[in-house]
Amino acid sequence: MILRYNLFTIMWAAVILITTLLPNTSAPATSAWELLSFDSFAHAFLFCVLTFLMIVGMKKQYTFVKTRHYAIRYSLFICTFYGIGIELLQEFVLDGREGDIFDVLSNTIGCLSGILLFKWVYKQ
Repeated sequence: MILRYNLFTIMWAAVILITTLLPNTSAPATSAWELLSFDSFAHAFLFCVLTFLMIVGMKKQYTFVKTRHYAIRYSLFICTFYGIGIELLQEFVLDGREGDIFDVLSNTIGCLSGILLFKWVYKQ
């Protein structure tokens, strides 16, 4: 039952995985303000949507009461570590890609933004 309500979350996570693991051939040069670059906003947006979808999916399911009750905490934990895992894959597994601490920070900011978006949309 939990997978049924998190189908969009799983699809969005797959989109994030594919787009972040593709070879980096046309990335623009980064500025001294890396945290304010387009890449950082893109990471934050992707993880904002991921966290929002995961919270909604966990809140809608009724099979696991504890998961439903702690949906925000679980989503923050899972999405943050998913972002860290992707950056570790980029750093240690893939050729042509480098993990970046600023991307991890942007992913985490996106996760926190997803929580705020959920609270704003659902008035929780």
